[in-house]
Amino acid sequence: MAVSTLLTGAPDVLARDTVPSNVEPKVIFKSGHAVRCGDTLTEHTLLTHDLNCPSSDPFALQLDGPDILLDLGGHTIRRTGPVNFTSQGIVVANGRMVRNGTVQGFASGITTTSGETALNLRLHALAILDNGIGVYNRASNANFLITDSLLSGNDTGLRGEFDASTGNFDVRSSIFTHNELVMIADYHDIDVLDSTFTSNGRIFFCWEGFIRIRSSTIESNDAVGTAHNDGEGPRRCYETRFENTLIANNAAFAPADEPVWAPLSLAMLDTLVVSNGTGLQASAFNVYIDGNTFYGNAGGLTLSDRAGSSPGSLTGIVRGNEFLSNDGDGLRVEPPSTPTVINNVALGNAGFGIYAPTAFDGGGNVARDNTAGDCVGIVCSPF
Repeated sequence: MAVSTLLTGAPDVLARDTVPSNVEPKVIFKSGHAVRCGDTLTEHTLLTHDLNCPSSDPFALQLDGPDILLDLGGHTIRRTGPVNFTSQGIVVANGRMVRNGTVQGFASGITTTSGETALNLRLHALAILDNGIGVYNRASNANFLITDSLLSGNDTGLRGEFDASTGNFDVRSSIFTHNELVMIADYHDIDVLDSTFTSNGRIFFCWEGFIRIRSSTIESNDAVGTAHNDGEGPRRCYETRFENTLIANNAAFAPADEPVWAPLSLAMLDTLVVSNGTGLQASAFNVYIDGNTFYGNAGGLTLSDRAGSSPGSLTGIVRGNEFLSNDGDGLRVEPPSTPTVINNVALGNAGFGIYAPTAFDGGGNVARDNTAGDCVGIVCSPF
């Protein structure tokens, strides 16, 4: 669950579940001595100085060359002058990588251009600070690999243009803090590995996309996220998935105006859920909840059928979890949901240990010392 250090200088965008190599791309840099605000770069460039760029300019810098790399050389590109809701930091019309520096204060910190259909872009060792949108995909189809970076103080960290862009954000070994909303999965898939989220307003908004968070820490945020149910509309959160992750000391799992996660599929594996200000409420088609610990939260785990857009009865597996000392029930399955409940332990919860009157009893469940009673709907042993 600790954030690991990723090897630097890898190729741009990699297949999911692969590890960037430590081989530096062989490039010959053009000196950045002559680079000024508003320039379009068409070859590999190493910046040698900070750029303070007026918000009235169309952009601070633009990359428009096949497979080119911009190395900021540890320098900062920042907006000067009044806030401008159209100001752009680094615009990538065509390019392979931006690395090693800071982009601060723009309406869009790093943005692609409309219409691009096959853009692969790596963002490495960047501080993306105090922007309206940190990384903004406007391309028809783009793949981002974001490594060893810090996104802080942005209104939104990662997102695509509404109804005009698709793509993937693969995030590795990065830190997100003090953002209002970290990432939006709207016609985008987001895969996060070995990253840390602290003191943000909300981590994710899943809306016609996938969210996968692995081996990461989500701690002391206002809310973990929203897995949106679009009523009778066209958008769905297809899957929300956590693996080997710490979810701790967050004020809530979801904002008060949409307290129930409603993905089509919810998966949580080998994750520690501790001391959060609410329990996790989820309505879904299918769940796979395996090997997790819910300890000391203001509520346990509540599962129910999915209503609204794409309604359906909840099925799946709830296996090998521990529900310990939570306020309310440890595990609650609202009728008529029918997951299979197997080999779980529920101890010392303020409500029922396991309340699951319509669930399938897979056996091996243990419950004791729960205030309202140990088990309803399934058979539990005390040991």
